Amino acid sequence: MKLEHILLGVLASHPSTGYDLKKYLDTHGRFLRSNTQMSQVYRSLASMEKQGWVAHTVDPRPGAQDAKTYRVTDEGATIFLDWLTGPYQPPSRFQDPELGARLSFAGFMSAEQVLRLLDTEIHTRQEEIARYRFRDRRENWAATIPFDAELAESLGERLHFMGAAAIDAHVAAMIELRKDILDGKLSSRSLTAVPESLVAREVE
Repeated sequence: MKLEHILLGVLASHPSTGYDLKKYLDTHGRFLRSNTQMSQVYRSLASMEKQGWVAHTVDPRPGAQDAKTYRVTDEGATIFLDWLTGPYQPPSRFQDPELGARLSFAGFMSAEQVLRLLDTEIHTRQEEIARYRFRDRRENWAATIPFDAELAESLGERLHFMGAAAIDAHVAAMIELRKDILDGKLSSRSLTAVPESLVAREVE
């Protein structure tokens, strides 16, 4: 996922100035990307406009600098939707923001596409839990400078159990979200189009 994908998603939702986009990244989008600078936003906008993904109009502001309002072009919308609805390869860390970014723009997807996204995430994380939860975590310490092996081992175990609790909570939340979509607790115009195979599938 690139900054451009997020910016295209926001602009597809509503035309915005560079300042508006930076404000979004500092508030609603702060969990999708860390510490985005204004200069990065403007560089990305300039690049996207050069590629034909966005276009701008100038809004005169008496007594202040005129503002550029950016909108997504047809080509930009295609680029955005190709990323949003394209194959999802879960990153090695479930905390990475791509899943959250895609779900943030769920309004541009069908219920079926959201369910497939959740299925991929859930099954990937369940497989990771099965593979790594009870792995041999012993270390062959051979430090060449002062080193507290007992502290390192005990802290490592604590971090392992904290991580296990976190990924378990993440999987449970994704399963609940999936169930709520199927149960109609989250509105969706396209829910009736969900294939029976997705509706009937049980995620354990």
